[in-house]
Amino acid sequence: MSPAGIDHGQAGPALAATRIIGIGNGLRGDDAVGLVVARRLRDLVSPPVQVVEAEGPCLDLLELIGGVKKVVLVDAAGGPGPEGRIHRFDATAGPIGREVFPTSTHAIGLAEAIEIGRALGRLPAVTLVYGIEIGTASIGNGLSPAVSAAVEEVAVRILREVGE
Repeated sequence: MSPAGIDHGQAGPALAATRIIGIGNGLRGDDAVGLVVARRLRDLVSPPVQVVEAEGPCLDLLELIGGVKKVVLVDAAGGPGPEGRIHRFDATAGPIGREVFPTSTHAIGLAEAIEIGRALGRLPAVTLVYGIEIGTASIGNGLSPAVSAAVEEVAVRILREVGE
C-alpha cells in the first residue's frame, strides 16, 4: 500500500475530495473483501471520488488518507456476528469497535491505524469504516458465499455515502 497504489487515472491524490480505500490480502480468502469492494466500485464512481486498493500494512493508511475531506475504508471484520454481517462506523465521532476489528493479517490493525491518525491529527473531516465479517482467511481460497453477497450491499451503501 503506497502512493503507487493510488489510481491516478481518476484524479491526482491531492485533488480527490473523497477516497474509498479497500483493504485486504488478495491471497487470503475472505480477507480480500475490501479489495473486492474497491474493484466493484472503481468503474461506478467519478472524480472527485477516487478508489484505492490497499494490500500493505494498515499503518500505510496514514499516507493514503491524507489530502482528502472524506475517506471510506472497507476491510474484513472478525466480530461476533455471522459471516457476511456488515458493520458501519463513523470514526470521526470516536474509536471504532475493536470487538469487530480485533485482529489483522496486517502488521497493525485498522482500529489502531485510525487511532494513530486521530492522535496525529491526520484523519479526514469524515472518516467512515465498513467492516464485513469473514469466515476464513485461508491462503488460496476465494470469498465465501455470504461474504461475496455482502460485497454488493456494501458497494450500494458506499455509493449512497459518496453521492454517486
